[in-house]
Formats: sequence, C-alpha cells, structure tokens
Amino acid sequence: MVTGAGSGIGRACARALAAKGAKVHVVDLNGDAARQVAEEIGGTAHIVDLSEFDPAVLPREVDILVNNAGLQHVAPIHEFPLERFQRMQQVMVTAAFLLTKHVLPHMYARGWGRLIHISSVHGHRASAFKSAYTAAKHAVEGFSKAAALEGAPHGVTSNCVAPGYVRTPLVENQVADQARLHGLAESEVLDEIFLRREAIKRLIEPSEVADAVLWLCDAGFVTGTSLSIDGGWTAQ
Repeated sequence: MVTGAGSGIGRACARALAAKGAKVHVVDLNGDAARQVAEEIGGTAHIVDLSEFDPAVLPREVDILVNNAGLQHVAPIHEFPLERFQRMQQVMVTAAFLLTKHVLPHMYARGWGRLIHISSVHGHRASAFKSAYTAAKHAVEGFSKAAALEGAPHGVTSNCVAPGYVRTPLVENQVADQARLHGLAESEVLDEIFLRREAIKRLIEPSEVADAVLWLCDAGFVTGTSLSIDGGWTAQ
C-alpha cells in the first residue's frame, strides 16, 4: 500500500513495487490520478482523504506500507493558519499512525512486514517558514523508530527515507511562495533555496527515492534508521 500514490514520489514507488511483482493498493485524494496509476500497474485504486478517514475502508492484508502522502505550506509561524498546520499533521503523522496500526496485526501474524515512511531532510534539519512540515517530518522519524522497536520481534522493520528536494509537484508548487518570502525572483529559487545546502546541485528524481524504498524492502537487518538521500545536505 502506497499513500499519495497518484503523483510524484508515491507514483514512482507504486510503479517500482509493481515492477517487482507486488500487488499495489494506490491510495490518493485525487481519484483520477489514483485510478490512472492503478490501471497502469495493475493495482487497486482507493480514493481517500487522509486528513479524516476510517482505516477500515482500506485493506489490512498489507505486507509493505509506504507512508508517503504529504502536503506543504510555506509561511511565517505568526501567519501560519492553524487549520493548515493541523491538516498537515493529520495527513503526515496521524494517518501514518492509523495505517500502521491497521496493518500491523497482519504483518505480525505473517512474521514479516515492511513499514517505510517517506520523511525528508526536514526530518533532520529545519528551514524557516516550514514549521508545520518540519514538525511533521520530525514526528514521523520518531514514530518510525518506536515502530521499529515494537516490530522487531515480529519480523517487521520500520525505516524512513529522507530525501532533499525532489522533482515533484509538491516542490514545484512552492516556488512562488519561496520567492516572495525570501525576496527572490522565482528563477533564483532553485539555486538559492532548493539546492543551496546540497553538495550535489540537482533535484532528486522520484525514481531515486523509489529505489531506496525497494532496497529497504530487501534489507531485513536494517530497522529504526533514516536513509538520507539529500545530496550531502546533512553532511554539513
């Protein structure tokens, strides 16, 4: 099961897992996108708003859960809308908890499972004007560690993948806000904001994040960790 699988990282993960033979449950708020991806890979589409949902609408018989769904809002803390802050925590933290709780009994009964949470460099570092996103990704990192400790005796691993800026709509859609808040031209945002702290000066491709997810599916002795693919950002 991959959440936010209608586009970006989620779609890349769904495609990669299906290519390895997995039957993928494609979960997304955008029904057209979910159905398109599901049709492409032979999976099953589930149209769900993860900010308010009952996990019972989704299957329990899941061996690999990829908690990927996310959203972004860029604003100073004193101007940040409360409802937007809360929605971001619900989608990226509460939903990850609810879905993990939902599928763990099946994983425990089978003696095998993979919990993979798409975190971010912002799960390790902070950026101005991203209080909600940074808070959510730090929370996901901590939750993953707790799940790793609980799941280990049952053959279930839990890890995060923490990329820098990925070439996705989530990144592309924040260019205008980043330019306004930092006093830059939109053409300057890529170099001055997105790539300024990365040693490798390019955006990460969604398929590269999916490759890390596949590796964690095979890595049975890796748990409770966060795999950074941030172009050297956190090395500084």
